[in-house]
Amino acid sequence: IVDHVRVPGQDGVAAVLEGRAMGGQNRTMSLDLPISEWTLVNAVRGQAAERPDDLYLSFADGADLTFGDFDAATDRMATALADLGVGPGDRVLGLLTNSRAFMVLMIATHKRRAIFVPINTELKGSFLEHQVHNSEPRVVAVDTELLDQFALVDTSGVAITSTILVGPPAELPAPLAHTTLHAYDDLEVRTVEPDLLLDPAPEDVCTIMYTSGTTGPSKGVLMPQAHCYLFGVGTRDSMSLTPDDRYYLCMPMFHANGLFMQAYACLVAGCSAHVVKRFSVSSWLDEVIACEATVTNALGVMPEFIFRHPADPRDRDHQLTRIMALPVADDWALDFEERFGVDIVQGY
Repeated sequence: IVDHVRVPGQDGVAAVLEGRAMGGQNRTMSLDLPISEWTLVNAVRGQAAERPDDLYLSFADGADLTFGDFDAATDRMATALADLGVGPGDRVLGLLTNSRAFMVLMIATHKRRAIFVPINTELKGSFLEHQVHNSEPRVVAVDTELLDQFALVDTSGVAITSTILVGPPAELPAPLAHTTLHAYDDLEVRTVEPDLLLDPAPEDVCTIMYTSGTTGPSKGVLMPQAHCYLFGVGTRDSMSLTPDDRYYLCMPMFHANGLFMQAYACLVAGCSAHVVKRFSVSSWLDEVIACEATVTNALGVMPEFIFRHPADPRDRDHQLTRIMALPVADDWALDFEERFGVDIVQGY
């Protein structure tokens, strides 16, 4: 369910949205799979066939992926994961920041009908230990910069066989020392073996996403393929996304908003996203302008932080037309829209 703060027709933005919703753009519309085919793997393969050379993801470190590149890279990584013994129902735990590796490992895991477990990158000690024991991963993938967070995690009783290190080489901490160490870059150049690529069903659990744990230990939510796909469809339709759009993604991908409602929405819509490591109110405007984004999301205190930041002569020197932001307050929401020249869309 969506709600536009501004009354439709108050300025030209509503007309732009109406044109997009009516298919007014010249480019081919987004992917439209039947419900019986709602899997993220089918979405990747479908977009790779439909628009192989179109940009899907760009990253602040300069890396980028077209839809064709993404399909090919995840095929290679899925073959490598098969070499590590990852099969249907196994878990691959990722303690990973927003990156190319995060996205490739996730879809590669799905191409083995296995389950990806994205973990909050701030977790350490007993909080991280709980999610490791609860998810029982076969493989752990971790950024080098986050490796020390495993130092005080008791992994006894968890059958972790391999650790994939994303980033510079480093020595594994004692709790992971018994596992076989693999460099991410070495795995991604594996030659594809098509027989090792599997087709998940819409009902297959593909992701375990943990709750925040405010009332007790975090609970792992089992997310089927079709459920994850539906998140992408919902955002695509609510935000009237077309292949001409470009998302600015600054939320963590271990969170549902960043992963399901932005990265997956772009996958379903056939549009691109520019991904940065984290939200920064001081660099938000610079990055939105530089990446030529047309749409973005802001959650919790983010939109008010942006609004309370000192005004800048460039506040309208961007291509944004709408922001999904929640919650927003009556005392600043309309002023936000006027200042930045955008529509605020609330979802609930």
